[in-house]
Amino acid sequence: MYKIFALLLFLPLALFGQKPAKPTPADIHQSIKKLNVLGSVLYMAAHPDDENQRFISYCANYKLFDVTYLSLTRGDGGQNLIGPELRELLGVLRTEELLAARSIDGGKQRFSRANDFGYSKNPEETTTIWDRNGVLSDVIWAIRDLQPDVVVNRFHHDKKFPNHGHHTTSAMMSLEAYDLAGKSDVFTEQLAFVKPWQPKRVFFNTSWWFYGSREKFEKADKTNMLSIDLGVYLPLKGKSNSEISAEARSMHRCQGFGDMSRRGSSIDYFDLVKGEKSTNSDMFDGINTTWTRVEGGEKIGKLLTKIDQNYRSDNAAASIPDLLKAMAMIEALPNGRWRTTKLNEIKQVIKSCMGLYLEAVADNPTGTPGALSTLQLEAIQRANIKLVLTGISIQPALFDTTMNFVLADNADFAYTKKVTIPTNAPFTSPYWLQKPFSTGMYTVEDQLMRNMPETPRYAKVRWSFLVNGIPIEYMTDVAYKVEESAKGEVWKPFDILPPAVVEFTQSSYLFTSPSQQVTVRVKAMRDSVTGMADLSFPQGWTATGDDHFFIARKGEEKMLTFNVSTTATSGEINLGAVLTIDGRTYNMRLIPIEYEHIPTQNVLLPAQVKASCLSLQVSAKKIGYYMGAGDEIPDALRLMGCQVTLLEDKDLVIDKLTQFDAIVVGIRAYNTKQALALHNTDLFEYVNQGGTLVTQYNNNFDYTTEKLSPLSLKISRTRVTDETAEMRFLQPDHAVLNTPNKLTETDFKGWVQERGLYFPSEWDKSFVAPLSCNDPNEAPADGSLLVANYGKGVFVYTALSFFRELPAGVPGAYRLFANIISL
Repeated sequence: MYKIFALLLFLPLALFGQKPAKPTPADIHQSIKKLNVLGSVLYMAAHPDDENQRFISYCANYKLFDVTYLSLTRGDGGQNLIGPELRELLGVLRTEELLAARSIDGGKQRFSRANDFGYSKNPEETTTIWDRNGVLSDVIWAIRDLQPDVVVNRFHHDKKFPNHGHHTTSAMMSLEAYDLAGKSDVFTEQLAFVKPWQPKRVFFNTSWWFYGSREKFEKADKTNMLSIDLGVYLPLKGKSNSEISAEARSMHRCQGFGDMSRRGSSIDYFDLVKGEKSTNSDMFDGINTTWTRVEGGEKIGKLLTKIDQNYRSDNAAASIPDLLKAMAMIEALPNGRWRTTKLNEIKQVIKSCMGLYLEAVADNPTGTPGALSTLQLEAIQRANIKLVLTGISIQPALFDTTMNFVLADNADFAYTKKVTIPTNAPFTSPYWLQKPFSTGMYTVEDQLMRNMPETPRYAKVRWSFLVNGIPIEYMTDVAYKVEESAKGEVWKPFDILPPAVVEFTQSSYLFTSPSQQVTVRVKAMRDSVTGMADLSFPQGWTATGDDHFFIARKGEEKMLTFNVSTTATSGEINLGAVLTIDGRTYNMRLIPIEYEHIPTQNVLLPAQVKASCLSLQVSAKKIGYYMGAGDEIPDALRLMGCQVTLLEDKDLVIDKLTQFDAIVVGIRAYNTKQALALHNTDLFEYVNQGGTLVTQYNNNFDYTTEKLSPLSLKISRTRVTDETAEMRFLQPDHAVLNTPNKLTETDFKGWVQERGLYFPSEWDKSFVAPLSCNDPNEAPADGSLLVANYGKGVFVYTALSFFRELPAGVPGAYRLFANIISL
């Protein structure tokens, strides 16, 4: 257990490509104070952005507790406000956003293996799709590993409170884990690494939301609730707790959760769910959070109190002698959770007091197995103490040397070393995506990797020092940095990638005839790559083409085109691409995820797309597409044979719009695009003059303009989450179901994640609703597709999730969308 905890302890500090931390004197003083606090909190919910950042920051920065947020999922099933990433790629983005939030509010981060499969309306559905026993074991693993004194749930465990099924399940799992984590006959395979652990209490972090309104919550009986003012001021931070939490919450950018900073009192309420009742308003009542909770720890606490009292912000190095004494006392303790935690913490405090800066950067952001990489190492101390560098080890087993180099005050030590990356080095990619996974669960066989927030970096440097004659070691990740004229110093992670990656140039393929050309893009990840490409497919398919390639320089690409033929006239297959290089095969595509607020993520996934054989006709050929929050539908339209023009704000004028057969407005455009408030009249006039305007789903709040339609239309929160829900034809003769493609119930098979979301609930009588569907035991929802004649043209509003279905290559979704734009 202690190795696991030590590995995870400082992960938030490694954010933004392992840029070394540069703590201020106030940061150092707070870290010294934290050394004397031995309390732990586990906060539990279901998704990234579910967490209460104010409470996490309060625990970390005011109470100085160890606080960890356990999110059961990585948010894979949500939407994306800032880019095209969906499903597992969105999960990677949201993972990094959570880590960015924790780097601000001071908490730590864990996950279970649960896959966010999309909105769930009840916990029964949730636990049917998740591996219930597997998720429960992950929660118990977190409790046993982290040993929290208190567990706090974000959501209510009672099913009578309407909520997202994932939310309710997270609270139910928390309570069950509370009862089981302390038993030695439960998940016994974990006990090789951890011991049973029983938290003291479980609270529900309630709020007005669960009561229906602020007024009802004001009137509620709060006699048995603890109230905590989370709006406290933090002098060493120079900010209120609410200001810090707003900065942290604003890291959830892909979900549109930017938050305004606030100051002043802010009361939160906590309802005791299980465990001993507090005798006062302190959730830690009766829990010892001092060094006296550890055998032999009382003297450590007294010494740390002295260090705190004597700390000088203008001379942090003066604390080093006593800190070294305290470190030796902690090292002498028996192995345990607090020994591991505080030993890591005090080493970091000593490093900060020394003004010790350590850096290990590679000459390139990526390397490949068997290749050379040049590392630049730097060490400097600014405390004028006796510091001797006794050894450097580049791990794993890349280089090891001993030395006896005295680091003079403010004198930079630089060291350059070329290392060869082993041929068996693992590729860098999110660990939970490296094996096949199900709709409900990721596959992580290694118990020690479960709950980890991200993949540990491959290359690290271990620095060995003598500080006033006392040995101490530090680990730094190898990273990459570059100077950019507009930004200055930019850091990225150092990743290990295959010698080449391959991807199809389309996200899916539609075979409306027996054969077509398929092109793959091969990109070299090193210099001088020679190999052969091949396609994989089932019986009944063939491919011919130029399969050999040579790429001279890293980063260059080569296109290879194959003529793919099939005897099939219907059905879907997975079409794969495989490279053979130096006798080894590689079938991975590389998807970089790059945003300024997170470190660059290189994601390796199978080079595979869906190919569908279908009958498809499209009348509309010239399409204007106005992007909203971001999606891949323009690519799907091109697959259908359409000429697509991506419209900018300046193009939304009637003189430019009339050239198009149809105009499609992207998802959540009315939530994100201010230009629609100015140009809606032009779009509606385009319809009036005879065009077809298709508007896709929007949230039912935060509109840039209330006028989403030329006719009255009200959006609700209604959604149909069962992707297999029956689609009833209310208007079977309507053109949208018949022209140019005659649709049947078969066209609604094979849909992914959901039918649709944010259905309109009220609409003008001019609209026709040709389709109806609903989740089990719910009333019919008829607003998934609305069609109305307006002037000489047609206006369509659709809440169907085409942004998921078309990139997934769902044949029926293509046929229906072809009919919509052809109206």
